[in-house]
Amino acid sequence: MASATLYVCTTCRSGLPADPEAPRPGAVLHAALAGADLPEGVTVKGVECLSACNTGCAIALSAPGKWTYVYGHLDPAAHLAPILDGAARYAASADGLVPWRERPEIFRKQSLARVPPFEIPVETTDV
Repeated sequence: MASATLYVCTTCRSGLPADPEAPRPGAVLHAALAGADLPEGVTVKGVECLSACNTGCAIALSAPGKWTYVYGHLDPAAHLAPILDGAARYAASADGLVPWRERPEIFRKQSLARVPPFEIPVETTDV
């Protein structure tokens, strides 16, 4: 099974005013995903910022050699199951490109960015 990392912005406020006592929606989403029954090959990591502050809760899916996707406008209460479904489909893909019709609706409509796979330069040395 292929693998994928699901990054969750833990500092997202979903457009809410800063309330030092209230949990941030991004942290709530991260806790829900970290406590969920994750699809095979998917790991969850919290990150401090995905620079998607105007788009509410945000996540990114990434894996070596695959396209990376960033999604926003996510609701910690309503989108847990579709996020896990989309992450499973992404992890199972060879290149990160899940056919559009096979993606959960939130992944079709709430994509913020698609980033090509990074190529790691191979260093050679002359002997």
